[in-house]
Amino acid sequence: MIQELQLFVRESLAKNQSREAIAEALKKGGWPQDEIDSALAAYADVAFPIAVPKRKPYLSAKEAFLYLVLFMTLYISAFSLGTIIFQFINRAFPDTLYTYGYDGTASIIRGALSAMIIAFPVFLWVSSILRKAIIKDPEKRSSKVRKWLTYITMFGVTSIIIGDLIVTLTSLLGGELTVRFFLKALTILVIAGSIFGYYLWDLRSEEQERA
Repeated sequence: MIQELQLFVRESLAKNQSREAIAEALKKGGWPQDEIDSALAAYADVAFPIAVPKRKPYLSAKEAFLYLVLFMTLYISAFSLGTIIFQFINRAFPDTLYTYGYDGTASIIRGALSAMIIAFPVFLWVSSILRKAIIKDPEKRSSKVRKWLTYITMFGVTSIIIGDLIVTLTSLLGGELTVRFFLKALTILVIAGSIFGYYLWDLRSEEQERA
């Protein structure tokens, strides 16, 4: 199906049909807008007797590795930050219903802080490398690995946000919403919401650049 679409676009451009006319014809044929835009974007908008294909970005194994490291360190950093905040909340608002013979708060904070000290600088470093590569070759923004990991991340944080709101509302309706629980729910919402908001903005910026 995609090959038929690309063939149609190529032959139409070769016959000097305008991009607007091609897009309108494909819309009437039932093709979705994103596939139409993608097919048209595959050819350069230059004056030439035949359609000129654009160079397709090639994702090397190195770049795929960097994207995997990027998102892995993002997850570690976000989880560690949440863990640290949770422990400070536990200390500020101790649960009087439970008593423990051993307070492992300090140990948990040390572990989470160690993870952040290692993971977050790596995240920033890899982000810098990938950003420079995209500035040098903007077509690399279309990397399938990058998009897949971005959408998987957005799906994950969306699930966390929805689950967090459901649990918070359930506790509120049941009269069990304590300050301690509310602050933890707010922490999850802020961290997950920030990640979702950033990558949503990034995807929209890419769409605007293509428009």
